[in-house]
Amino acid sequence: MRKAKPEVHHQVLLDIVKSFVANTSGLVLSVLGDSVTIQQKTDDKKLTFLMSELSDVLTREDKEGKTFIQVNFRTGRKILLTDSLVGFKPENRVGLDLNRLPKVVTTPDLLSVFEAIEEILNSDNPNDQELEVLREVYYSILCGGEAVGFDLSPEKIWLSRLMTSKKASA
Repeated sequence: MRKAKPEVHHQVLLDIVKSFVANTSGLVLSVLGDSVTIQQKTDDKKLTFLMSELSDVLTREDKEGKTFIQVNFRTGRKILLTDSLVGFKPENRVGLDLNRLPKVVTTPDLLSVFEAIEEILNSDNPNDQELEVLREVYYSILCGGEAVGFDLSPEKIWLSRLMTSKKASA
């Protein structure tokens, strides 16, 4: 029995991803040569990878019965594609209990955590311990997103600017 050429296998996997994304309301896929980009309409964040990095694509269903796909890469990284977002694992951080975080996060979660940090900083008695946990959660999501291929350099700047401006006004 002859094995399919790797290029054919990668193309089949990409075709599954293309078909899924074409039926979503919040994702857009573009291909340029071997480079594949998936963009989220929610926040315009883009995830780029090489078609040759694809290892497997699995169809899954969530608790509500909605279909999503899991895309596995040869490097071991994984993403989930839903109707509107790309999900990924938060990165493990020293002192952060990952069991307290969702197993899958998205880039919009960064804004939610940022707003929670901002709220604490603007309170009359900021809780330093809670602030530190939220900082670690923020970086866990940020690093997890970067690990799968998102460019989150603007979000890195958000937190450092916020912390700097709060220290300056204190």
